[in-house]
Amino acid sequence: MGLLEKCEELFQTTSLYDLLGIDRTATDAEVRRSYYKVSLQVHPDRAPDDPLATEKFQVLGKLYAVLSDAEQRAVYDETGVVDEESDTLKKERCWEDYWRVLFPTITLKDILDFEKKYQGSAEEREDLLKLYVKHEGDMDLITSSAMCCTVEDEPRLCAILREAIEAEKVPAFPAFTKESAKKTKARRKRADKERVEAEEMQKELGLGDEEDSLAMMIKQRKQSREQNFNSFVSDLEAKYSKKGGKTRRGKK
Repeated sequence: MGLLEKCEELFQTTSLYDLLGIDRTATDAEVRRSYYKVSLQVHPDRAPDDPLATEKFQVLGKLYAVLSDAEQRAVYDETGVVDEESDTLKKERCWEDYWRVLFPTITLKDILDFEKKYQGSAEEREDLLKLYVKHEGDMDLITSSAMCCTVEDEPRLCAILREAIEAEKVPAFPAFTKESAKKTKARRKRADKERVEAEEMQKELGLGDEEDSLAMMIKQRKQSREQNFNSFVSDLEAKYSKKGGKTRRGKK
């Protein structure tokens, strides 16, 4: 099965750009940071309950390999077809090693610094409105996708969305404007349950010097919604991933 067919099977789209949530005109940096964000959501360490996580992660690696290669991307843009016989896709490689070369270790301080700058920023507002439109006002999906977001942030995020609706910058989706109190309470209940499970996992794992590793950050994301690690979804791609000794600045 070819790459596009795999994308359709696993992500319900054959568009490499739609899968990453970007336009065809996206710059290389935008492609890279979008790949980072989406790949984190299916990273095998981050989605242990998804039996297809490894396969999804590998497909995303191939997708990025195509879009990051100028020649392969040009062929795809012109024909809508991926050259399955190219060295880019035929080459045997470990996609997790490939990913770690692209996105080296991120420290705890990097994450906390990013969160501090991101929350309340124009960038956060722009990202939130995009998620609102994408998920048609479904707060379950919005809060699970929003960066640096815990259930405690929900009132603030809802206020931003209501303001945008009143200003007619986004549609008034019924899923948001008419959400029942029962659904809101259920979301809070799930968050409380996650918090308890997180505390138990934290005790089982024990945190030591590994705290600053990317792997531990991903684990901590599962361990504590209160500490915002659940929002880690990639807040730091270009801004805190370092390559060649230089800090790359990006949106996520």
